Amino acid sequence: MTASTAPPGPAAPAASARYRDVFGVPEFRTLFGLQTLQVTGDSVRMIALSVQTFERTGSALAAALVFCAGMLPYAVGGALLLSLADRVPMRRLLTGFHMLRLAVTAVLACGVVPLPGTIALITVLGLVAPVGGATVQGRLPALLPGDGFVLGRSLFTMTSAGAQITGQAAGGLLLAALSPAGTLWLAAASAAVASALARFGLPDVPAPNRGGSGVARETWRVNRRLLGARTTRGLLLAFWLPLSLSVGSEAMAIPYASGLGNPGAAGLMLSSAAAGMFAGNLLVGRWIRPGLRDRLTFPLALLTGAPLLLFALHPPLPLACALMLAGTVGLGYDLPLQRRLVDATPETVRGQAIGLASTGVMTGQAAAIGGAGALGDLLAPAQVIALCGAAAVLAALALHRHLR
Repeated sequence: MTASTAPPGPAAPAASARYRDVFGVPEFRTLFGLQTLQVTGDSVRMIALSVQTFERTGSALAAALVFCAGMLPYAVGGALLLSLADRVPMRRLLTGFHMLRLAVTAVLACGVVPLPGTIALITVLGLVAPVGGATVQGRLPALLPGDGFVLGRSLFTMTSAGAQITGQAAGGLLLAALSPAGTLWLAAASAAVASALARFGLPDVPAPNRGGSGVARETWRVNRRLLGARTTRGLLLAFWLPLSLSVGSEAMAIPYASGLGNPGAAGLMLSSAAAGMFAGNLLVGRWIRPGLRDRLTFPLALLTGAPLLLFALHPPLPLACALMLAGTVGLGYDLPLQRRLVDATPETVRGQAIGLASTGVMTGQAAAIGGAGALGDLLAPAQVIALCGAAAVLAALALHRHLR
């Protein structure tokens, strides 16, 4: 029997990627730096702008609207603009995106834009944000083949969480030392650095999709295609539902801590949840081998909600923090799902597919948090948290075919 017709031997187990493998890719280091600059700068900008708005208007509602204005249009951008992630060359798109962040932040730092104009400018950034994110994420599979993609994605998630915390803490310190306008100028400077890094640090690679139809039309067409195919639809739902439903429980952190007689303890609960997410991504992305990781996807999805069921027993604060942490460790289940989504999607629409997954998570979390807040007016906080956990478990069970 010739070598060309010999039956293949048993496949070698896939090896886990290492941090030095992914950071050894220069383009990944550049994208990683852009991500860190963006998340940190945006966190500083949101805090400074909210304080500036409150000082100018004296309205807590106005400050809150400015804070969340960039989040609200995220779903609209995902529905209408995501095809740009696959149709515009990455260097050009990311340079333009960060230059837009620079221009908007610099205008707001001048302090002359009225409140409606401020909200409009932040809304524009929120519309294009999913395109920038999808462009970066869509490039990772080509840069980091095999298990490197999973480790790279886990690094992005952990760094985003850490940069948000660092950015918010830095924003508070900067506001104590500078005016809100001065802090906004520093956020603008970070956007300027990101623009230069994108322009001079990224290669000029062609866009994977040269489709000729309109942006919104193409985005709708591909979204319908992804949601119409059984495999990708199931993966997207598995990516969205357990994660979003479990995160909805965080809306009850302050009411629950208040019920314990210590409203400030809500920060401990939320910090525990952030620590669990960080730990889950570290554990799943780096320390669990690819084959075992795939087998653990379903149990990890169940873990997002199962610990929250114990809130029905009104646990004390230490146990409540431990339960929040345990639940968010399970959020690492999305890493192998993203690998499967990449494998199931043609390269020409891969950026949009990953962007659609992220947009659905953002929208689902907002809806779940809002729904939990509404239930909080009818039920005790502990009951609402337990219901969020039950919903996450039921969603994982219903989607077990796609999670296994």
